[in-house]
Amino acid sequence: MTIDLNEAAVDTGDLIPDRTIAKVRLKIRPGGYDAPQFGAPGGIATHSAATGSVYLDCEATIIGGPYDRRKVWFMIGLFSSKGDNKWGAMGKTLARSILESARSIRPDDMSPDAVQRRRITSFHDLQDAEFVALISVEKGRDGGEDRNRINRAITPDHKAYAAAMNSTMDGGANVANGAATPSATATTTLSAQWT
Repeated sequence: MTIDLNEAAVDTGDLIPDRTIAKVRLKIRPGGYDAPQFGAPGGIATHSAATGSVYLDCEATIIGGPYDRRKVWFMIGLFSSKGDNKWGAMGKTLARSILESARSIRPDDMSPDAVQRRRITSFHDLQDAEFVALISVEKGRDGGEDRNRINRAITPDHKAYAAAMNSTMDGGANVANGAATPSATATTTLSAQWT
């Protein structure tokens, strides 16, 4: 039997444009490290022997639009062996914004209901969460290639949130001049004035 790969699509390796907003589904890839003290029991965390850091190894799959089914990999920091553990604090901030995006909670909502909905039993609760992500391009280090990353989730207080969160293959958000309007895609690229 001969398999003809001439018919296969060419992998261009193109990056998703910097500052693209897209609805994604989160998958935490278990690293086999049990870290209940950081809210990551049952081997869901990953431990770096080189740095001593503990993190969640995350994969986000884009839902709909021109980048449908493309994947973006990122980490949620839980612990750094450096004394201040800023990485762990940044990881909690990212996890909170993912949860707020997935559960449609405004960051400034401190009602008893919102406070309760921000509580999780462990980071396992984020598995398969659908949220709106801001996808960036991270410059390659030490001669490596540039790559896409997620460093921020878009929450309901953002103008593009509703359109992106409610997007399907046929709908989405287009951000132009600071206003969200319906368009034919589930993703959008932010203009330079947005952060």
